[in-house]
Amino acid sequence: MTMKPVLIIGAGPAGLTAALELLRANQGFKPIVLEASGDIGGISKTINYNGNRMDIGGHRFFSKSDWVMNWWQDILPARGDGGDAVISYQNKQRSIDTQDGTDDDRHMLLRPRLSRIYFLRSFFDYPVKMNLNTVRNLGPVRIARIMASYSKARLNPITPEKSLEDFIVNRFGRELYLTFFKDYTEKVWGVPCNEISPEWGAQRIKGLSITEALKHAARQIFKNVAGGEQKEVKTSLIEQFLYPRLGPGQMWEVVAEKVQQMGGEIHFHHKAVALQRDGDRITSVSALNTQTGETVQFQADHVISTMPVRELVAGISPALGGEAQRVAAGLQYRDFITVGVLVRKLRQSKHSLPGTANNLLPDNWIYIQERDVKLGRLQIFNNWSPFLVKDEPNTVWLGLEYFCSEGDELWEMPKEKFFAFAQDELVKIGLIDKSEVLDGTVVKVEKAYPAYFGSYDEFDTLREQIDRIGNLFLVGRNGMHRYNNQDHSMLTARLAVESILTANHDKAAIWAVNVDDEYHEEKK
Repeated sequence: MTMKPVLIIGAGPAGLTAALELLRANQGFKPIVLEASGDIGGISKTINYNGNRMDIGGHRFFSKSDWVMNWWQDILPARGDGGDAVISYQNKQRSIDTQDGTDDDRHMLLRPRLSRIYFLRSFFDYPVKMNLNTVRNLGPVRIARIMASYSKARLNPITPEKSLEDFIVNRFGRELYLTFFKDYTEKVWGVPCNEISPEWGAQRIKGLSITEALKHAARQIFKNVAGGEQKEVKTSLIEQFLYPRLGPGQMWEVVAEKVQQMGGEIHFHHKAVALQRDGDRITSVSALNTQTGETVQFQADHVISTMPVRELVAGISPALGGEAQRVAAGLQYRDFITVGVLVRKLRQSKHSLPGTANNLLPDNWIYIQERDVKLGRLQIFNNWSPFLVKDEPNTVWLGLEYFCSEGDELWEMPKEKFFAFAQDELVKIGLIDKSEVLDGTVVKVEKAYPAYFGSYDEFDTLREQIDRIGNLFLVGRNGMHRYNNQDHSMLTARLAVESILTANHDKAAIWAVNVDDEYHEEKK
């Protein structure tokens, strides 16, 4: 039987999910994956540096979707003593079927989750809770301003909401916005919050009822005072999630193996540069082999694209209409630099885990909101999986995350200089002593975050023209120019495959992923 070629641009979670689902359906479609790099997994890949593995963004394997959770566990089973384990997450529970342990390293671990904010050289709960720890860290005067500001926002909200700043102020008050949101968000995006679309807030900021938080705090304070106690109420934010033993890239490396074993193709170092259009269909995709300089043309029955929309539209020939080209050219991205820093130990503090010679903190990642450093987020890879660290527990393997734009001062800084700069920032905020640094590396990631500014407000104009191309499906984070998590990206790929299999080119369901409440981890 002649197999119909489906060209899939990108070997990240969305692209590989689409490839495997096409093969599992066994309905005569052959996935041909074009990957510009030599790696598997996109921004969900794992980087191996001298035996220490880096997760370049922190990827929890948890989803509200049963389909996604089952899909992951089919690829890499959860390891345990057999029987059921329970994942607890945001006051919800999910039963996980575990398998007895063997020497096979292809499995997922059940890991505790803890994320905190580091601000004013103190640790705050994430998301921020109005508890005694927060009151003590901020002080009564600032807390009073926050409460008054929140009341004002609820009584007199900004209408209409034209920016992310409006979105946050309406939900948290201006004082809390200025304290916890403004500086960090602008550190991430590099532009003022009043220039970012409010849609980013709707998709990425989890619901939080300040009123209920205040009521809860008041009840706890009253209970303690009435009982003659003056101690902090300890509310654990530690939850659980699944995580591949060797990092997120392990999941996608195994998927890539399955795709190839089942007859799919993956072409590395093949960058899609041109899509030939005949009316409302893409007939072929041309890819540049970045190792040989040769351009190869692939015939296409359907195309599933995860490449950045700006580059996709620029490569379509004949070109789309002038308005679509203008909007696509104006789409913006935020780039990313991860610095791996290997240390003998962290600086000892009251937050260090007891009994650890390396003064390990319990967090998976820490949001650094200190205004005197560029550092945005800090990962502690030991706590994601001890198997990411070559000499665990004798060393601590850190991932420092910086948000930047290609061509700016951070991006252009030589790697040796950047590594020294990153170490100095850790010393400055009191987390390490420089004498404890053993090794490290610097990794740059282009277009890690599709931006909600530039021409984004006109994206629907562009989407309308692209959706007219019946056999072209946009999926994933960069493919849809939407800040999707990997489970959202997988769901968009699944829906694209279903559309191909049923010959139904209505793409509304794909665009609905990560918009409706059913996709959010917590309702607003």
